[in-house]
Amino acid sequence: MTYKNEAKQDNELYENLRVDCEKCFGFCCVALYFSASEGFPTNKDAGKPCINLQGDFSCAIHKDLRSKGLKGCTAYDCFGAGQKVAKVTYDGHDWQQDKELSKQMFEVFLIMRQLHEMLWYLTDALMIQADNNIKDKLNNLISETERLTYLKADALIALDVEAHRDNVNSLLKQTSELVRDKMLRGQKNTLKRKKTIAGRMDLIGADLRKTNLRGADLRGAFLIAADLRGTDLNGADLIGADLRDANLKGAKLTNSMFITQSQINTAKGDSDTKLPISLVRPGYWDK
Repeated sequence: MTYKNEAKQDNELYENLRVDCEKCFGFCCVALYFSASEGFPTNKDAGKPCINLQGDFSCAIHKDLRSKGLKGCTAYDCFGAGQKVAKVTYDGHDWQQDKELSKQMFEVFLIMRQLHEMLWYLTDALMIQADNNIKDKLNNLISETERLTYLKADALIALDVEAHRDNVNSLLKQTSELVRDKMLRGQKNTLKRKKTIAGRMDLIGADLRKTNLRGADLRGAFLIAADLRGTDLNGADLIGADLRDANLKGAKLTNSMFITQSQINTAKGDSDTKLPISLVRPGYWDK
């Protein structure tokens, strides 16, 4: 079985899917709806600039976001969509220069963000998939998704994103099942909690330290404030799992599937937490 571990070239596949705010036009600070209750500065409508967005598109309080409790800001990740829209789709023309196009730009950003998120998951799947037939399909779908990200604005807005997402999800699910089956071979998964909220597994505040989570299906699970200290999450599918305030100190996630920087940014960890090569350890974990 092939896992993402030390290969530098594997890490480079994620480079264009990482946030680079200096090359963006503050799209996430304008295009998104904000709610103060979700860790943003104030309540604001989509399309309205954040009160902390400056004229050069930088954040006036960026260094203090964590200390001010603005977890919504510190957790958000556009998967590099912001710089793609700014530098490629609109060739450096920002929404302040061309206010008539601002609404279109914000709509394109939201679509691009979805495409880049799909690229992140597809790249993740490619790194862990051992079945050559599925790897070929993943490579083809990655190429097709990348092609879509270079479409003109009008074509992006007309794109049937949901239909494309269905194709992506089908391959992600196949990858998840194959990897988890191999991980669980000869072992017993002890995760038995079946209570759900809106169809998603309810593990809020659960003590999972003695639970075998290798190869576990935790897709969309509510793991808010769950105790995962020292747990082995290798081979576990964490796509869409809510890890807000989950304790990941000493946890092993090196080969966890479909976990994102945004999820990690909302959790608690330390220097002993093992992360995939695609993710960056939050600086506040060591404080």
